[in-house]
Amino acid sequence: MILGGRRMTGLLKHLPWAYLLIVNMVEFFAMYLDKQRAIRKKWRVPEFDLLFIGLIGGGIGGLLAQQIFHHKTRKLRFYFAFIFGTLVTIAIIYVSYKR
Repeated sequence: MILGGRRMTGLLKHLPWAYLLIVNMVEFFAMYLDKQRAIRKKWRVPEFDLLFIGLIGGGIGGLLAQQIFHHKTRKLRFYFAFIFGTLVTIAIIYVSYKR
């Protein structure tokens, strides 16, 4: 089924917001899971995964998780990755509003 032009445009308008919501929720949950597993000395979420999710727009979720769970707060690379991810979020919001 082919969607009408207006309907498709409406869907595309919300796509950046859906992406940002999902990626930040995934980052927040991954940080929570990693913290819980660290406490129990079990298998951990790989740092690469946490950093990658943060860099692709999950910065706000990562920063919130750092503050709420007091997790990865001493590792500067996480702070900088989450700040960069927050800047990516701002850029996505800016571009989506500019259209």
